[in-house]
Amino acid sequence: MQATDLARYLAASDVIDFRHPQVAALAAQRAGPDVLITAGRCFDWVRDEIAHCIDFNREEVPCSASQTLAVKTGFCFAKSHLLVALWRANGIPAGFGYQRLTLDGAAAPYCLHGFVAAYLPGTGWYRCDARGNKPGIDCRFDPPHEQLAFAIRHPGECTYPQIFDAPPATLVEQLTRLTCVAAYRAQPIDFIPA
Repeated sequence: MQATDLARYLAASDVIDFRHPQVAALAAQRAGPDVLITAGRCFDWVRDEIAHCIDFNREEVPCSASQTLAVKTGFCFAKSHLLVALWRANGIPAGFGYQRLTLDGAAAPYCLHGFVAAYLPGTGWYRCDARGNKPGIDCRFDPPHEQLAFAIRHPGECTYPQIFDAPPATLVEQLTRLTCVAAYRAQPIDFIPA
């Protein structure tokens, strides 16, 4: 990709608020001697230190990177927003990927799942998933080997091929309207990202 094409994958926004003092400080703490080490340190920290709200029975629903860092929990989307913010703060172009998955088993309801992608030297776009490990899920930052949290197994599931420079507005709207994880369980987020 051209440098001009990558510029939008380095931008700050209200959701990817890497200039927020706490986000910027964490990004500086995770910085290493090269891009791969920095990217891996940021990935490991978000995967391991930010609890996936469903896995840990938390009810908070943050959206922005700074909100996620403040409450130390969130859905895959919030974790992705924080990881992309840390990468961008360190000058690593980064974006968002999505999957449509069944929520539990082989049939509806479906839900959207978020992961991230970083543009790495010698690799190009590298997709990875910092949602958090648990039995049956073993996500790692191991370029060029991709290991997303979820394989596509059931009819109606898919991995969308696009790498977005910003979370879709529909996702941000739905996340900010959620008052708790229980509300998500009653009506999971499910739409085609565009």
